[in-house]
Amino acid sequence: MLGTSLLTFQASGQSLTLNQVVEQSVRQYPFLKSKQAEVSSAERRLQASRTELLPTMILQDQYNYATSNSLNNSFFPNEGTNISTSGGVRANAISQASFGSYTSASIEWRAITFGRIKANVGVAKADLQRSQVDYENEIFQHQVRTIDAYLLLLINQKLVQIQRTNLDRAQTFKRVVDAGVRSGMRAGVDSSLATAEAVRARLLLLGSQQQEQVQRLRLSELAGQLQNNMRVDSMSFYSTLPNGVFLSDSLSPKNPTLRLFESQINLSAARSLATQRSGMPVISFVGVGNARGSGFSNQQGDVFQSNQLNGLGYQVGNYLVGVVARWNLTNTLRARHDYQADQFLVERSRQLFNTQRLQITRQYQEAETQYQVALEQARQAPIQLQAARQAYNQAKSRYESGLTDLPTLLQSVLTLNRAEVDGYVAVSNVWRFLLLKAAADGDLSLFMNQVK
Repeated sequence: MLGTSLLTFQASGQSLTLNQVVEQSVRQYPFLKSKQAEVSSAERRLQASRTELLPTMILQDQYNYATSNSLNNSFFPNEGTNISTSGGVRANAISQASFGSYTSASIEWRAITFGRIKANVGVAKADLQRSQVDYENEIFQHQVRTIDAYLLLLINQKLVQIQRTNLDRAQTFKRVVDAGVRSGMRAGVDSSLATAEAVRARLLLLGSQQQEQVQRLRLSELAGQLQNNMRVDSMSFYSTLPNGVFLSDSLSPKNPTLRLFESQINLSAARSLATQRSGMPVISFVGVGNARGSGFSNQQGDVFQSNQLNGLGYQVGNYLVGVVARWNLTNTLRARHDYQADQFLVERSRQLFNTQRLQITRQYQEAETQYQVALEQARQAPIQLQAARQAYNQAKSRYESGLTDLPTLLQSVLTLNRAEVDGYVAVSNVWRFLLLKAAADGDLSLFMNQVK
């Protein structure tokens, strides 16, 4: 499947847009699938907790072969292995055994639990909510990482183009200088300096190509499918700047990170309530019915019946119905201390929420400052580039006319190369800081609405 998709991708040669990459990353990234599985698990746990509302019913049917020393038709009780006892102790132990049978059905409905079951269901609901919010927050954070990786790949692609142009310029200049040296019009040191500049330009190109490939692999990893030749569409990121007016001074109430910490507070509170309710009594309606058969007869003392196989058939039955109230008084004290301990965990979750809100507020304000500075830098970058080009053209003309030396010209080459790089980096930083602001605000539409 992977090989087929790669062949199809290579054959089509399509460049993926930002929306396509983000959608693919959410759909295919394995860690997000693991979070989705956690949500499904929490849903099943909620369904399991609701079964506590149902009556418990236990059925059993057994046939046994047992002795009767101080045991009158012994049997295994429900969900146990201890042997029931009844009757006095025989004067002489008898090792002879006889057959017996026993069947029973018991049902118990905890009709009044004073909120114990409801509290347990509340814990399961809070855990499901926390899992869902955790999944949504992870999707949000993954989208932010994917978009940032997309922007980094675009800028690295631009840097490769810049360094390739710089290399072409250096090689062309080297050929001109070498020709001048061979004709005796230039000093031999100029050829060495031109060669060094050409090598430096090639090293810069190789370094930028390396970073481009590293970033391409990182983006494809976030998209859930490693691709060495992943191509992305530059769209309008380098032809326009964001033009929206952002007046928000507070964090979005739907910030997924804050909602995650808030859901942890709710979960801790639900658990503390369940702990408190665990010390409450339980009032149940109980019904039991049984039937038994025995190979012993007590009409004339505990004697063996003439046909012991009769014990395999049912000979007598009983039923019992009633209301049972249970209250473990010693457990009340333990539940009280456990509840107090859980209250500290609730406070811990609340303070973690406050800490996270403080950090995100600081990140939001930092992003706003960085965004405004980046906008101004992007507006100044064209002026820097134009001045650098003029300086390079003037230095080149003066060098060709013999009015300046080669080191002066090479310095203008370095200035031009840096200005070209700074221009694209400045524009890229505007978009990246806008993304950072949207991430801190918890609303990606702040960024996506600016993408054409």
